[in-house]
Amino acid sequence: QAQLVESGGGLVQAGGSLTLSCVASGSIVNPVALGWYRQAPGKQRELVAVDTGGLTNYADSVKGRFSLSRDNAGNTVFLQMNSLKPEDTAVYYCKAVKRVFFTLQEYWGQGTQVTVSS
Repeated sequence: QAQLVESGGGLVQAGGSLTLSCVASGSIVNPVALGWYRQAPGKQRELVAVDTGGLTNYADSVKGRFSLSRDNAGNTVFLQMNSLKPEDTAVYYCKAVKRVFFTLQEYWGQGTQVTVSS
């Protein structure tokens, strides 16, 4: 069974830190890409950070504050979020991209709420 399990969201004051984790399991193991997106109320879902196997891309808004790491097995990513701002408040979704034969399939986690109070 394909599954992305997220954890680590919560409420934090501005300037604080949180770490999100996402574990891919089942048929999603060893995805070609694994990372995080977020969606704030009334806004579109946007990229936060993604690891594409040696390369990590960050949204400009989080560069220097957020850090994405991936374990050696390639199935878990950690998003270390420092110097959090109220505008970081959103539901954070883990996304995995898995190669299946000649296609790429996307998988999404259920989302975890991050709330940053001012």
